[in-house]
Amino acid sequence: MSVLLPRRLTADPGDTAGGKPDVRLVTWFFPAWYAVFGVIICVLTRVTPPPRPDVATEGKVAFFAEHHTTIQFGFMVLLILLGGAAVTNGLVAYHMMRMSVGKVFAYGYIGGMGVGALPGFLLVAVCFLTATFRADRDPELVGMLYDLGMLSYNGSLGCFSAAYLVFAIAILYDKNEIFPKWFAYVCIWQIVTEVIATQMYVFYSGPFAWNGSVAFWWAVLIFTFWLGALILLLRRAAAREPVDSPPLD
Repeated sequence: MSVLLPRRLTADPGDTAGGKPDVRLVTWFFPAWYAVFGVIICVLTRVTPPPRPDVATEGKVAFFAEHHTTIQFGFMVLLILLGGAAVTNGLVAYHMMRMSVGKVFAYGYIGGMGVGALPGFLLVAVCFLTATFRADRDPELVGMLYDLGMLSYNGSLGCFSAAYLVFAIAILYDKNEIFPKWFAYVCIWQIVTEVIATQMYVFYSGPFAWNGSVAFWWAVLIFTFWLGALILLLRRAAAREPVDSPPLD
C-alpha cells in the first residue's frame, strides 16, 4: 500500500456538490457533541479550568466535598456520551481518506485520538468518581486521586501529538485540497502545546503548572481555535463532496 497514493476524490469547481446526507448529519453532530462535552467538563465536573495543583491534602478533599454531586452526575453523563468521540474522530478520518494520500494517515489519526481518550478522559473520570464514591476515604488516597486525575487529563500525551502530526502531514501532502494548507500549521501548534504540557509533571505553581498561563491557558486558546476552524472546515468539506461520489474502500 502506497502511503502517498494519488487519488482524485473531490469535485471539480464546476461540479455541483451538495454533500452526502449522512456525512452532513454527522457534521452537525460534531459541534453538538463538543458543546455538551464542554458543559460537562467546565460546569459540572470542574476539571476545566482545573483546580489548583499547589493545595494541601485538606484542600483536595474539600474540592471533592464541595462539588460531590456535580462531579458524579457530570462524569456519569460523560461516560455514557464518550462513544460520541469515536463518531467525531471518524468524521475527520473519513475526510482524510478522501485525500490523495494513503489511508495510513487516517488510521494513524484514529489510533492516536482513540488511545488518547483513555488516559485523557476516561482515567480522570474514574479517579474523580472513585474519590467521591466514599466520603470517609483516607484523605491521602483522595489527594492521590486528585493528582492522578488532573495529571492524566492535563498532562502531555504523545498519542494526541501523533494524531496531530499525521493530520498535518496528510494535509500538506494532499492534492485534493480537502483541508487548506494553513490548517496543518495549526495542528503543529497543537503538538507544541503538548510538548509544553510535559512541564505540568514538574511544577506545582506558576506558568508551567497544570493551571498555568503557558502550560494550560495557552493550550486552551490554541485548541479552541483548532476546534472552531475544524468544525467550519468539516462543514465545507462535506458540502463540496459530490453526492454521487463512490463509497470509500
